[in-house]
Amino acid sequence: MAPKKRPVRLNITPTAGEGGLSTSTTIAAASDANLEALQKKLEELDLDEQQKKRLENFLTQKAKVGELKDDDFHRICELGVGNGGVVNKVCHKPSGLVMARKLIHLEIKPAIRNQIIRELQLLHECNSPYIVSFYGSFYSDGEISICMEHMDGGSLDQVLKEARRIPEEILGKVSIAVLRGLAYLREKHQIMHRDVKPSNILVNSRGEIKLCDFGVSGQLIDSMANSFVGTRSYMSPERLQGTHYSVQSDVWSMGLSLVELSIGRYPIPPPDAKELEFKKISLS
Repeated sequence: MAPKKRPVRLNITPTAGEGGLSTSTTIAAASDANLEALQKKLEELDLDEQQKKRLENFLTQKAKVGELKDDDFHRICELGVGNGGVVNKVCHKPSGLVMARKLIHLEIKPAIRNQIIRELQLLHECNSPYIVSFYGSFYSDGEISICMEHMDGGSLDQVLKEARRIPEEILGKVSIAVLRGLAYLREKHQIMHRDVKPSNILVNSRGEIKLCDFGVSGQLIDSMANSFVGTRSYMSPERLQGTHYSVQSDVWSMGLSLVELSIGRYPIPPPDAKELEFKKISLS
């Protein structure tokens, strides 16, 4: 008897589009005046009332967090681990907020470390219903910490392990959310994601679907490339070949991810022994 599949329930509220939030200072240390200005800008965004309210609530909570420090966190449990580092569910003790804290261990010079922290500040300006929200980042004891909104539904690769495959009607909603997230990053901040895959698409108990781990820091990408073996299986052909690539590479990665979620396995089979032998001969 086949194991019973767990039903997958997600929802997403369509919108006509999004806009960008911008501030020259760190929102984590924003004053009441800065918060009020941000909320006024929020009124200008093309969001529905529910999305607008959720972003307002997040910004209100974020303004109370202040400067992030290692001693202020209590580790609750591990959420995941990969080549890029470990992600823990933590409680920020001064505010009582539950966050996801990604720890990336890097042996780097202070100048490079400071550049990474500066580049990560752009995440403060990424406010979209389709992007995982950002509390802040800091360096402590050889590790870069990136503190984000905790998505209690986990990632789609975790959902897939339990559900075995994702129904088509859910995949349609995933497609909408991912495309809107990619469009927001491209149109409002001129950046590509560079690492779209099921483990970087997160969901929560409200049915929201959001992207995380996009390539906002070029220096961090370079530093991690020197320290870790990256996941290449979702990269487009032009990226694997080392040639010029564009946002279309993100669309390739999204398409590959959707096929995997639909059929329940990675869709490209590994080469068999004959293919490997042929390639070995042709390269010799």
